[in-house]
Amino acid sequence: MNTAQSTKMRRRILLAGLFLLLGTFAFGQTVDNQLMDAVALYNNRSFAQSRTLLQTLSKAAPDNDAVWYYLGLDEAMLGNAEAAVSHLRKAVELDPHNYWYKRRLADLYQAAGEIDMVVQMDESILAEFPDKTEVLYDLLSLYVGQQKYEKALQALDDIEKTVGPSEEAVRARYDILHQLGRGEEAIKVLEDFNDQFTFPSILSMMGDYYLAEYKDSVALSCYEEALRTQSDYVPALLGKAEVFRITRRYPEYFSTMDAFIDNENVPVQAKGMYVSNIIRSLDPKLINLHKDGFDGMVDRLVDRHPSDTAALSTAGGYFYATGQLDKGIDCFKKAADLYPESLNQTVSCVQILMMAERWEEVRDRCIAAFDRFQELGFMDYLNSANYYLKDYDAVIRNCRYLIAREPGNTDLVKGCWSQIGDMHHLLGDTKSAYKAYDKALKIDPSYAPVLNNYAYYLSEEGKQLKKALAMSKKTVDAEPDNATYLDTYGWILHLLGRDKDAKPYFKHAMLYGGKDSAVQLDHYAEVLYALGEYDLAQVYWSQAKSKNTEGEIPDLDSRVQARLKAIGR
Repeated sequence: MNTAQSTKMRRRILLAGLFLLLGTFAFGQTVDNQLMDAVALYNNRSFAQSRTLLQTLSKAAPDNDAVWYYLGLDEAMLGNAEAAVSHLRKAVELDPHNYWYKRRLADLYQAAGEIDMVVQMDESILAEFPDKTEVLYDLLSLYVGQQKYEKALQALDDIEKTVGPSEEAVRARYDILHQLGRGEEAIKVLEDFNDQFTFPSILSMMGDYYLAEYKDSVALSCYEEALRTQSDYVPALLGKAEVFRITRRYPEYFSTMDAFIDNENVPVQAKGMYVSNIIRSLDPKLINLHKDGFDGMVDRLVDRHPSDTAALSTAGGYFYATGQLDKGIDCFKKAADLYPESLNQTVSCVQILMMAERWEEVRDRCIAAFDRFQELGFMDYLNSANYYLKDYDAVIRNCRYLIAREPGNTDLVKGCWSQIGDMHHLLGDTKSAYKAYDKALKIDPSYAPVLNNYAYYLSEEGKQLKKALAMSKKTVDAEPDNATYLDTYGWILHLLGRDKDAKPYFKHAMLYGGKDSAVQLDHYAEVLYALGEYDLAQVYWSQAKSKNTEGEIPDLDSRVQARLKAIGR
């Protein structure tokens, strides 16, 4: 190598060494600065950008615990739980005495539902940082959730050593001891605390305990002491009322309930729920015995909250259930009228009117509600009202309107054609009825309601019985436990002279509701009569008569009498 080459080589080596030294120095500056930049990005919720920067730093400075910590936080915020746990575990390995690293890792385990790992981590933290009461509280909750009650009691001991006795700790200890079946220890915890401090919550818990032990007078004294401490404390009010109710001191019970209902600190929803639940749980005979008191309680609820839907609904349900129909319905109507924009209140009002069979009011409210909400369900209610009002033409008009409005809604359209067919049949226009049924079946050839009605009406006319039988068979195959469909199929078989084939279908129908129908009972009796089973036929005719209270079968009595006379009975 000549002198010039040697000089160039030495220069390269020197430059390389200088760059290496400069690079090392600059790199040391860059890690801290870039880490600060990444933390700033994290704080600005730019998690993806922060992660990208930290991933580079983790390769350049793999022993920097802060890099792994913030990288784990970024992954957590980006929804990558597994990566977040892995990075935070690395941070804890690098700095096992860092409280916040361990806390955040415990939080990640908690989010992942790995409760055993959370407990393990919190116990580790507590061993190193015994003064961290927030960890003690977390462990207490975890132990209770795992039903590790002895450990939970130890955690409570440690909490009380650190912060002293507290209402929350005493309540927790009582609940745990009560859960363990150590009732005497549990109540002593409350009594000892009550000797030093006065809290209405503790006194009410004592009252609840004694009430469950049938120590009514002791329970009452606890509730009254709690109310002397805080006159509107709801658990004590309700506990006191319960003592009076159980001991049948109803005047005092209703007086206490007045105080509860008058309490402005109690949400009206809670008042309504209590009143509803207590009334639902009581024997109707008892309510009737103290009717004035219960009526007064419900009236008071509405008087205090005259425009609240929870109060009005509670009152409406109570009055309706106790036979005070007008008063109950008025509550639902008032709620609907006060809040005409509320779909729920409007529906509730319409439904209660339907239950009361006030069909004219149902009709009028449904028309207004459909105009307001454009909900198709109101048209169903409207059709029901018009049906019971025998305004069959109105049902047909409504259905044709819906078909024109919703031509692409095949379920709606076929249902409308079905109703149109039924209404035409009621109007005596059989030809139009069958045309409507045909349109429904064109949309859905297996539509059972139409197939059944179509087949039955054909059988009534004694026409096209084979066609009727084929249609009816489809309904029975589709719904083999439907008593109505079984009755239609069995009756058509009877009309075709196939009574032996018909009998099993009627027997099956009787198991699935057929005994509730005068028509089906009569049909079965006719089949049995045709088969010569006269005694059994007479039994079913007797049942049919008892169900024929509204004259659904006008000739039943005369026809049965003629049948029995023909066989000498």
